[in-house]
Amino acid sequence: MKTIIKINRNDHLFILTLFFLLCLGCEDFVTIDDPKGQIFRDDVFNNEATATAAITSLYGTLRDNVLLTGHQNGLNVLMGFYADELDYYGAPGQSGDAFYRHQILASNAMVKTLWDSSYNLIYMSNSALEGIDASKELNIEVKQQLKGEALFIRAITHFYLTNIFGAIPYITTTDYVANQNVTRMDTELVFEYLVNDLNSVKNLLTESYGGDERIRANTFAVSAVMARIYLYRHMWEEAETESSIIINTTSLFGLETVENEFLKESSSAILQFEPKNEGDSTHEAESFIFTSAPPVIMALSPQFVESFAPNDLRRQNWVLEVADGNEIWYAPYKYKYYETTSTSIEYSIVLRLAEQYLIRSEARAHLGDLSGAAHDLDMIRNRAGLPNTVAVSEMDLLQTILDERRFELFTEQGHRWFDIKRLGQAEPIISFIKPNWRGTDVLFPIPEVELFTNPYLAPQNPGY
Repeated sequence: MKTIIKINRNDHLFILTLFFLLCLGCEDFVTIDDPKGQIFRDDVFNNEATATAAITSLYGTLRDNVLLTGHQNGLNVLMGFYADELDYYGAPGQSGDAFYRHQILASNAMVKTLWDSSYNLIYMSNSALEGIDASKELNIEVKQQLKGEALFIRAITHFYLTNIFGAIPYITTTDYVANQNVTRMDTELVFEYLVNDLNSVKNLLTESYGGDERIRANTFAVSAVMARIYLYRHMWEEAETESSIIINTTSLFGLETVENEFLKESSSAILQFEPKNEGDSTHEAESFIFTSAPPVIMALSPQFVESFAPNDLRRQNWVLEVADGNEIWYAPYKYKYYETTSTSIEYSIVLRLAEQYLIRSEARAHLGDLSGAAHDLDMIRNRAGLPNTVAVSEMDLLQTILDERRFELFTEQGHRWFDIKRLGQAEPIISFIKPNWRGTDVLFPIPEVELFTNPYLAPQNPGY
């Protein structure tokens, strides 16, 4: 059995700081050639405790600074603005305003941050992989565990990048010579790389979380991501297979009540981010909750809130009403604790069981298993206090599944945007509510400074 070391949070922060020093400057990752950094990396990965801390620091970076962060520079917020979930109330001209109004330019600072922070994390993951491979002290089981986690984080970061930017570089090394002239891969090739990486991860990791918490990737987390990838690529049988692996493991996973879905002990959780410090709230709660009106930055779209069925438990439990005496605004309220407590009550959910039911439902509908699709859909509807679906045709089922994904996964990591984009519905839905919409908005621009630095990244995405 593999041993997974539990790192003290203070030790973790110390190692994280050192590991960041190793990767200092990796924003310009194509120019790094630092033998001192190489020596330091070798030291880190010749000790099991420091090697483990370096890998767990990758999760912390993803939680705090990169695409999946619950901060306002993460996909929860930005893609909520970009789609039809969140209304913007902040100052004109700020990043959130540009996303909300679909006025993003190639010079947009937030777009550059999304790109830079993601490739910084990919660089850190590659540096860790190289350090693990070079280590002469780590035993084979520890090497496999840590390598699998680093590969997982590298893969999931590339996954979100390609869904945002389209063709992207898939970076697999810290070699500055190889990276300085890197080109963009077609999305089909990116997905091939993703599947290859994740299949490798499956062979490296086990089903174990290595403890009572679900804060490190295992084979179930890999299956969850692969199920989504296969869904996006219309590989229905593969999507059904991967989601079934998780759904059928009832000894670990079960649908929680709506009230308990986002607690740290949730049996629906497949992968979570633990807060930085014990007692901290989630970044999502800090970003979304407001208790006085009018909102300062954002609120849920009233049109979205009004779309819920009146008796939907998600509307009752995951939406907070805030009034000023004359008008009502709505805050996302999946995470409810926004102040420090003695122990953290909620963890940020990265992957959860409800999505897997919806993935399998959609895959089964496309495979002609309409009763199986309805069964999975009703598992989600019934938990929300709703009756079984009345949809019977494939077309009606698929539309109902999309609606349920909207109500179940709102303000979670850009699900709504990625759904309407992959299904070709971005144009009719977004153009109706946002006059600045253009068909080319389905992709973000490559940051213009990246094109100036590396002309091999050209051409720019259409429309920019």
